[in-house]
Amino acid sequence: MDEAGRHVAEALSGYTARDAAEAADVARVRALVSDIADPWPRTIPLHVTASAVIVHPGSGRVLLRWHEHMRSWLHVGGHGDPGESDPLVVALREGAEETGLTDLTPWPDSSLVQVVVVSVPAKGDEPAHEHADLRYVLATDTPEAARAERPGAPLRWLLPEEARRTASEGNIREALARVETLLAP
Repeated sequence: MDEAGRHVAEALSGYTARDAAEAADVARVRALVSDIADPWPRTIPLHVTASAVIVHPGSGRVLLRWHEHMRSWLHVGGHGDPGESDPLVVALREGAEETGLTDLTPWPDSSLVQVVVVSVPAKGDEPAHEHADLRYVLATDTPEAARAERPGAPLRWLLPEEARRTASEGNIREALARVETLLAP
C-alpha cells in the first residue's frame, strides 16, 4: 500500500459503520485499499472520492449544491487531484472550489461522518462507475461569502430538515440526518 492508500486506510481505521449497508460499503473500500496501491484514479471502476457537508454552526444551516450531472441537490466534493492522497485535504479543496468559502475547517473534528459507495451514470466518454465516497463535515463562519462555482451549480443554505426534503438521494438524506444530530443543541 502506498501513501495514497495509507491515508484512506487511516481515515477508515477508527470508523464504525452505522448499519449493515454502510458496513458492506466500508468493507468494499477497505478491500479496495488493500488490493491496489492507489485507490484514487478515475480510471478504475471503483475509486475513492472525498466530500463534505458544509455547515454554519451559528445558524444551524447546511449548504447544498446543484449537481447537473446527477440532476440533484448534493453536498460538495469530488475526485482527488494528481498527488493528493489525504481524503480530508481533498474534501477541503473541493469545498473551497465549489463554494468560494476560504475559511472551511473540519467540524466538530476531522472524523468521517459517513462512508458510502455511490453509483455514477455514464457521461460522454466516461463509463458508469462507482465512487467510494468518504464524507466529512466542514464549517464556515462566513456563510454569506458562499459563491457558486459556475452558473449551473447554484448553492442553497437550508436547515437540515429542509435539506433532507430537497435531496433526492437516500445516502445524502442519511448524511444530512447525521449532520443534523451534530448541529442539535
